[in-house]
Amino acid sequence: MALSGLMRKRLSRPNPKITGHIYNVIVTRHALIMIFFMVMPTLIGGYGNYLIPLQVGIPDLIFPRLNLLSLSLLPGALLFLFVGIVSSGGSGTSWTAYPPLRTEGHYGISVDFTIIRLHIAGVSSLVASLNFITTILKGKGPSTLESLLLLGWTMIVTSFLLVLSLPVLGCGLTMLLMDRNDNTCFFDAGGGGNALLYQHLFWFFGHPEVYILILPAFGIVRHASILVSGKDEIDTYLGMVYRVLSIGLIGTVVWAHHIYITGIDADSRAYFTGATMVIAIPTGIKVFTWLLTLSETNIRANPVVRWIIGFLFMFTVGGVTGVILSNAILDVDFHDTYFVVAHFHYVLSMGAVFGIFTGISVYWPVVSKLVYNREKMQSFFLQFFVGVNTTFFPMHFLGLQGCPRKYKQLSDKFRFLVKLRSLGSAMANVRIWFFMTIFMETIISFRMIAVINSFTRRCEMRVEHTAHSFVSGVAVYHGLRKGPVAGIPPLGRPPKPSRYERFLEDFNREWGYGRGWERPF
Repeated sequence: MALSGLMRKRLSRPNPKITGHIYNVIVTRHALIMIFFMVMPTLIGGYGNYLIPLQVGIPDLIFPRLNLLSLSLLPGALLFLFVGIVSSGGSGTSWTAYPPLRTEGHYGISVDFTIIRLHIAGVSSLVASLNFITTILKGKGPSTLESLLLLGWTMIVTSFLLVLSLPVLGCGLTMLLMDRNDNTCFFDAGGGGNALLYQHLFWFFGHPEVYILILPAFGIVRHASILVSGKDEIDTYLGMVYRVLSIGLIGTVVWAHHIYITGIDADSRAYFTGATMVIAIPTGIKVFTWLLTLSETNIRANPVVRWIIGFLFMFTVGGVTGVILSNAILDVDFHDTYFVVAHFHYVLSMGAVFGIFTGISVYWPVVSKLVYNREKMQSFFLQFFVGVNTTFFPMHFLGLQGCPRKYKQLSDKFRFLVKLRSLGSAMANVRIWFFMTIFMETIISFRMIAVINSFTRRCEMRVEHTAHSFVSGVAVYHGLRKGPVAGIPPLGRPPKPSRYERFLEDFNREWGYGRGWERPF
């Protein structure tokens, strides 16, 4: 977010110290850090490592050392990223790294470091994906796949997309590295190559990457919707599973809508336009299903509900603009304008980030057994929501007026909207620091929850942390239980509290934190 603030500052006020190349380097690093070192490690690595063993009912992932390898590769990839910034002036090729800009436009070693960084991060994601797939399929025991929570399904589809697309990206990056250092001509038209080949290889990974980033957020929002609505299960569970599978399947065969302007033939344009629009059908049904789950229930105004509604709004706006851009005729006009920037920020940045905050507001009491301040969290949501919309919504109008992206300085006729975006960006950045103070206050005040139970038709979670991820105190049940298992009473009414639990219940009631076994949000 600091890099995005620098971009906004450069666009709102000319600064001779930030030249065109430095501006491109900032844009490139901002994209790479946010995608590969913020959203993916948080949604896939963070939530996946914590929730998948808990929901499957095993102590840890099947291959914990492979999981450690995946984690250990990330600092090395981040190191190569920062070395690439300070070497040879930095790499300003954007995250797409199209040739010949990356082969002939940058002769320093910074591009080579960036390519190596992508290779390392790709290996990290690949081994983690194989671990997640093995854990879900083999760790569930005799249970069927239909007994999985939706988060498990989204992690399976996400891992499958990574396993499918990352080797293709690795091949393209290796060919690019050989063109730069080994005198090959894979992407050099002068030697018989084709620069468009790289764009096909890259976007075969790049478009599934969109769903790789957003699908885990779908599972988190689904679980949060069930908890706040008090329902036993989300409406049309099996239909939601099929929609997740269809989104992952169709998402792998629509990559060329990113390269309409390269001159692909009319038949290909017609196919990719139609296939891209088809994705909107299962996605739109998912949104209406979440709204149906939240409807007809007595929902209290709490931070989790606000984050869910915020996620649905952000993702819906990004999805509607995606349908517009799926049309080849309109995309030719909007390509390389701020309309595209607004689209993928609403889907990826705001959709995925709001999914992360939804998970934090739901699972923080489960992880820490501490309760955050609800009023402060609601205040943070409202101001962050206004800030990010003030930043990105005006981009639609800039794009409609033909404002090009990746320019260090814009025309004076766009000055008002650029200033407005800078104000929204500053507001969002400041509120992130306020978010950090919320959890510092939570830890210092030490407001504890007595018992945390999550009762649904398909899952019961009782969490107790030990030296391992989960060794004792973990009970995950799929389907309805008819009697006690391992001394734990059946689902239904909570067990009779002990004297200590009654004391904590009275303490929580006095301080306004609800009953011990109720949802802490």
